[in-house]
Amino acid sequence: MFDSFGRKIHYLRISLTDRCNLRCRYCMPAEGVAWLPHERIMSLENMAKVAGAAAALGFDKIRLTGGEPLVRKGVPQFVTMLRDIPGLDIIAMTTNGTLLAPLAADLARRGLSSVNISLDTVDPERYAYVTRGGRLDDALCGIRAARDAGLPVKLNVVVDPSRDSRDLDGVRAFSDELGCAVQTIRQYRLDQGKLDDFHYDRPPPCARCNRIRLLATGELKPCLHGDAVVPVDLDDPAASIRACVAMKPAHGGAASNHNVSAIGG
Repeated sequence: MFDSFGRKIHYLRISLTDRCNLRCRYCMPAEGVAWLPHERIMSLENMAKVAGAAAALGFDKIRLTGGEPLVRKGVPQFVTMLRDIPGLDIIAMTTNGTLLAPLAADLARRGLSSVNISLDTVDPERYAYVTRGGRLDDALCGIRAARDAGLPVKLNVVVDPSRDSRDLDGVRAFSDELGCAVQTIRQYRLDQGKLDDFHYDRPPPCARCNRIRLLATGELKPCLHGDAVVPVDLDDPAASIRACVAMKPAHGGAASNHNVSAIGG
């Protein structure tokens, strides 16, 4: 599919849940955020229905995000549902990795293509500070389990511009040991205007945007940096997807109705 600005839209990011087991300082306040009630969360079966409609329209890549996707029950089974959809070439996941170790091999067997794992530092004290209590060893075990399962791993590093390069240098050295890629992410806030900053790998420039998002609530979001959403019509999810793609703006602005912690970036 192409949007009104000629960009090919073929990438669907699915937020499986708004919940997370960490409280990263750049992602949410210390007191956390109010979780959505369970009755407002779209079922995995209906998410798979939307994914199937997207694939029929030419979408070939899906990324599972959160919150933290692995706090939701049934994720391995959901990967199987997606694997069985014709036309989907890539089923990826973005996770903080702390819950990944016992699931990595099963996810790989069921069809997960690759995994992006958040790792802002390899210093245990610094990691605990950034995540407000997370254990670095849990994330490292998840990374190693993913590599042992044969999954390509990319390490996502949110770069703190107020610090020197020690955190990033440490992650790069660790990635070289394991054969992982590294992706730098600029800190941003959704309530501020979208900035295309070519010093970082992500977020991508708006001119190269190729995605829409399915939120855990069952709404499609055409742009991360905006308030527009399209509620999914489960009787005709393809029409909802077309409407969402048609609403994509040329450039992101600011958003006021969603937290980045609930969308997965």
